[in-house]
Amino acid sequence: MQKAFKDFEKLKKGGSKRGKSDIVRQTRADLTVHTKIEEEVFYPAARKAIKDADLMDEATVEHAGAKELIAQLESMQPGDDLYDAKFTVLGESVNHHIKEEQNEMFPKVRKTKLDLNALGEQMAQRKAELESEMSSGNGANAGERRVGSARGRASTSPPQY
Repeated sequence: MQKAFKDFEKLKKGGSKRGKSDIVRQTRADLTVHTKIEEEVFYPAARKAIKDADLMDEATVEHAGAKELIAQLESMQPGDDLYDAKFTVLGESVNHHIKEEQNEMFPKVRKTKLDLNALGEQMAQRKAELESEMSSGNGANAGERRVGSARGRASTSPPQY
């Protein structure tokens, strides 16, 4: 995920509009799947396990902000006013969110009795369902077939971007 934002930064200095559009389209699809997985599977389990409402509420608000920027970018094209700025701000927001999850949320989750293997399996199953919906044209961003960065892992680690 972070690579996409870095690649976009390189294209801001004279890259092709097509290249920018491809990065934004793929990142939108990846983030859409990832946020759904976290909101539907991971966050409810984490909220119950760590009992830190403030931390979980902040993560939910960060998702809402990302979804708003994603929705705005869906109706835009490279070269439109604020296109580059909106994608850059989305990247900054996502990077901030990742750091908070890795430094605050995930360590708390690891200290609980939450079955991370089972949770990872649930997340992987939901990811597969969402990818199937997207490839069949039933989900958000239908037609965007390759969704690779949003991972549900069957492991002892919480999800990562």
